[in-house]
Amino acid sequence: MLVIRRRLGETFRIGDDVEVQILDFGGGQVKIGIKAPRSVPVLREEMFLAGKQNKLAAAQAVGNGLADSLVQHLQEITQKTSNP
Repeated sequence: MLVIRRRLGETFRIGDDVEVQILDFGGGQVKIGIKAPRSVPVLREEMFLAGKQNKLAAAQAVGNGLADSLVQHLQEITQKTSNP
C-alpha cells in the first residue's frame, strides 16, 4: 500500500485521468474530492462489496435455476424412455 501525506487543498493523481484532492478533515474524517472519467467507477468500499455480493447471489440463483431445469429435463427424458 502506498501512503501519501497531503495537506488541506493539496492533490494527488492516480494514473493520467484520476485526480484526488483533500477538501476537509476533522472529527476523525477526511473529505476528499475525486475527478475521474465517467468510465472509471468510483465507489465506497461498502458499496463495492455489496455489489459483489449481489452479483454472486444472482449467479448462484441462475446456476441453481439451471441445475433445477436440467434435473427436471433429465427426469422427463428418463420417464419417457422407461414408459414407452
